[in-house]
Amino acid sequence: RKIFQGSSPSAWQENNLGDSDNCEIVRTCGGKLKPISLQYLSGSSYHHTCGGSLIRTRWVMTAAHCVDTQRTWRVVLGDHDIYTHEGTEQYMTVSAVYIHPQWNSNNVAGGYDIALLRLSSDATLNSKVQLATLPPSGQVLPNNNPCYITGWGRTQTGGQLSSKLKQAYLPVVDYQTCSSSSWWGSTVKSTMVCAGGYNDSGCQGDSGGPLNCQVSGKYVVHGVTSFVSSQGCNTYRKPTVFTRVSAYSSWISGVSELLVLYTQSPVPFQSMMQHLILFLMVTYIT
Repeated sequence: RKIFQGSSPSAWQENNLGDSDNCEIVRTCGGKLKPISLQYLSGSSYHHTCGGSLIRTRWVMTAAHCVDTQRTWRVVLGDHDIYTHEGTEQYMTVSAVYIHPQWNSNNVAGGYDIALLRLSSDATLNSKVQLATLPPSGQVLPNNNPCYITGWGRTQTGGQLSSKLKQAYLPVVDYQTCSSSSWWGSTVKSTMVCAGGYNDSGCQGDSGGPLNCQVSGKYVVHGVTSFVSSQGCNTYRKPTVFTRVSAYSSWISGVSELLVLYTQSPVPFQSMMQHLILFLMVTYIT
């Protein structure tokens, strides 16, 4: 839906990938798992607004700023051209939205730009729809680690959304560099990942989508697309900034596993709520 822009980041309405390449692979973009298209209902039609990653058959990970307004959402899996029905898509309604409790929509630089969507039914895994691989808790990638952003965002600042899935190569910019005064400065936190900053970038419409990084021969989703510079999508030394997934491993597993537990084993509603409240309190404190 939107990506945030700015040194003191402000909201966008949609998002994009710089001079990215067309992804013509059936399941992935050059071996990288395809994102989902998060869409909102307006009138009688659904419209693409953000990306996301399928992390379990009934769970999607996206950015908090994509879903912090009340709307009717759906997720489209296995899509390539968002304006053409190709027969490979799975259309899933969203039954619940879980935004990190410390997310502040007025301060994207504060971090916590992450949310989980519970789908109304299980996705069917096949050659075109597969689960994302998440990193181990706390893992931080080194400078220049190869990564790719994928999405249907704008192909240039102020441009149109891409109808077809695109990708761009965005190597990691380490925290020490990215948080220096000539780059992002204090806007970037250690719970974020910077990538790019030279040629390509994310842009409006890419928010919430994955940063796929090559680690030990595999592609792992290390980032959730969060914000870029208010000066434009592809501003020198203003790399695309992502929520670092490994900083939120406990929250991700806590939300999804707790709810899976209670949907599989009937328990009194009061007991379930007590556990949920306890979990949220612990999450907030930590």
